[in-house]
Amino acid sequence: MLKVLLVVAVIAFVVWVLVRVALRRIGDGDDGGSSRPRVIGPDDDPDFLRGLDRRRRDPEDD
Repeated sequence: MLKVLLVVAVIAFVVWVLVRVALRRIGDGDDGGSSRPRVIGPDDDPDFLRGLDRRRRDPEDD
């Protein structure tokens, strides 16, 4: 029984390593700075939010 458990543990470790290597090769787009710049939505842009707050307070200024 202990041998079976050891074999399952070794197989699980090998599968885990293979998955980690595959995911690292695929990557998440971060390849050392040569990736595309991150797109910031308007709800994350402080200038947009500041202008939105101004328009809400002074709607006739638009």
